[in-house]
Amino acid sequence: MTENTSDDALLIDRADHIETWTINLPDARNPISDDRVIEALVHRVSVVNADPDVRAVILTGAGSAFSAGGNVKHMVDRSGMFGGSPYEVRGGYRDGIQRIPRALYHCEVPVIAAVNGPAVGAGCDLTLMCDLRVASSRAWFAESFVQLGIIPGDGGAWLLTKAVGPARAAEMALTGDRVDAATALDWGLVSRVVEPEELMGAARELAARVAKNPPHSVRMAKKLLRESQHQSLESVLELSAAMQALAHHTADHREALAAFGEKRPGNYEGR
Repeated sequence: MTENTSDDALLIDRADHIETWTINLPDARNPISDDRVIEALVHRVSVVNADPDVRAVILTGAGSAFSAGGNVKHMVDRSGMFGGSPYEVRGGYRDGIQRIPRALYHCEVPVIAAVNGPAVGAGCDLTLMCDLRVASSRAWFAESFVQLGIIPGDGGAWLLTKAVGPARAAEMALTGDRVDAATALDWGLVSRVVEPEELMGAARELAARVAKNPPHSVRMAKKLLRESQHQSLESVLELSAAMQALAHHTADHREALAAFGEKRPGNYEGR
């Protein structure tokens, strides 16, 4: 099934319980500060959260870039979310691009970034909002806000530190320099680097490894990973016990046990 948003800013394709979201503004290198991209991403998260048929998502960009982040032309023109008084700009960020990290943080299914090319500024941060990252050998990453005289306005300081640790996050954020794909792999920013023609196949293979599992347990496991970032051990243990009780009473858990005993793949229905 293929489904497009009304203005095609975000292309949607679904197959085998996996959705692929493609930011489709290649001529502008896929900026994500435009309202239509923000609205499309936020809306799609709400759709996926309510649809148990979706078990994994792949996020990528059309053309040669993953995402150039903020629309620099709009910054120059002081238009869109970058226009108006300081109070209005603050509101533009909070009611605009900051909706993306909030939405993706609460996306219930795992999201895999297939980084096909440069991921710059907010585009770099967009990869960090995903749970897993696979990169083309042509990809590079830059937390480049300081080079434009601004700061990460979309949560990048929080996201980057958790992805690569405080020292490397400081190096990226305070220099704004590029990090190539090989270095990104070495730093743990991505889990795999492949040749460009292999990227989507590698992302789909990873998504399929997620999607083959009982969907409720995957969603709950992701929730626990999210909660572990800010909860105490005692809180996570309590939440784990409650979620485990639910998991033990699902039909998919019984099917998983039967499949294990019969040495066959499980057939899971999200029940």
